[in-house]
Amino acid sequence: MNSIPKIILSLSLFATSAITYGQQVISDQERQDVGRILNTLASDDMRGRSALTKDIEPAADFIAGEMKRIGLKPYAEQNFRQTFQLDKISPLSKSATVNNKSIPADHIISLGNHVDLQWDNNSTIKIAEIKSTDDFAKVFREHSLSKENTIVLVDPTFESYFLRFGKMLNSPKFVEQSTQQKPSIVYLLTKEIPTTYQIQIKRELQKFPLFNVAGIIPGKSKPNEYVIFSGHYDHIGILPAVGQDSIANGADDDASGVTAMLTLADYYKKQNKNERTLIFVAFTAEELGMYGSKYFSNHIDADQVVAMINMEMIGKDSKFGPNTVYITGYDHSNLGELMQQNLKNTNFRFYPDPYTKQNLFYRSDNAVLAAKGVPAHSFSTSQMDKDEYYHTVKDEVSTLNVQNIISSIEAIAIGTSGIVEGKQTPSRVEKLKD
Repeated sequence: MNSIPKIILSLSLFATSAITYGQQVISDQERQDVGRILNTLASDDMRGRSALTKDIEPAADFIAGEMKRIGLKPYAEQNFRQTFQLDKISPLSKSATVNNKSIPADHIISLGNHVDLQWDNNSTIKIAEIKSTDDFAKVFREHSLSKENTIVLVDPTFESYFLRFGKMLNSPKFVEQSTQQKPSIVYLLTKEIPTTYQIQIKRELQKFPLFNVAGIIPGKSKPNEYVIFSGHYDHIGILPAVGQDSIANGADDDASGVTAMLTLADYYKKQNKNERTLIFVAFTAEELGMYGSKYFSNHIDADQVVAMINMEMIGKDSKFGPNTVYITGYDHSNLGELMQQNLKNTNFRFYPDPYTKQNLFYRSDNAVLAAKGVPAHSFSTSQMDKDEYYHTVKDEVSTLNVQNIISSIEAIAIGTSGIVEGKQTPSRVEKLKD
């Protein structure tokens, strides 16, 4: 695999800042560290940083080492990790009979975190129906929220819907570890009203310990008000080889964002002006379904979070050109406007997300806190409709514009200065209804 020769990369990092602020924002050493961190996280040695393999651990250890070097305090555990468990449930077998009539396997859907389910007519199970006159999707969702074990009899007129739902719901799935057994709901496509039944479902449970990496700079006068800077450090690991290359290095996705997060941590630590507490976090398992940020966001008081700046793929020019970053959910709070005000003496611009049809605001690691009312937004330059290297083995440092990362870091540093120093407070996002 090819990478930029280190001497060329080092020279490029000393280019004058493109945001034209009047003086260099981050130091020469921090500029050098941008290249060092980016190249390390996206190196072949990291083997694509898959969250479900041991390959994620060197990346986590490296990030923790950088946080220690910078002088951050651990957010959760002393090794800077925030550990949780993710369970993978995979179907093995399923069978059902109603009134001694066998139900085809593809006419059975099961929900819940059960591993070995065995029911018969001696079991205490609620029986419900989805009738031919019902709104299938609506009633299906209602039953999926049942608080008790339930068999749902689905009218065969919904076979096409049933089979489509089954392909999604009967596939392997990840769930956060739960010490509480959730109710099981089994959907059967049948006209039979059961007087006797037997249902057997077997699934495999695999447990994966996962960990975010997080550190803080305690606030001076407002320690209970938090500003979060984040990016995800996992990627998709090893892929079928293209030529001799099988490692999906994830340089843009999202070594670029984690590099920015760590550089900002270094910058703010040296500035020593933060009145609010700053939290710097590298999320895991974003590629699997944002499980790292979900865990983090569900274990922090959202009312104490003033803002979240999540950096997701900032290694290339955006569709608006150099010295620009777009912000997802721009109109949901005035965070972007405040940051732009602080950049009025520069030629850097923050733009609203141009890919609104893709609903990016709720598709990245800012999503859970945004749903809880936090002005939590993702900052990106990725051209979603044109990036041919996304999720391929070609997402390497050699495809990135490192100066673009530096300019974005400096713009975010200046843009968030008033928020970090406690002088500005962005408006809240409207909470999503449960």
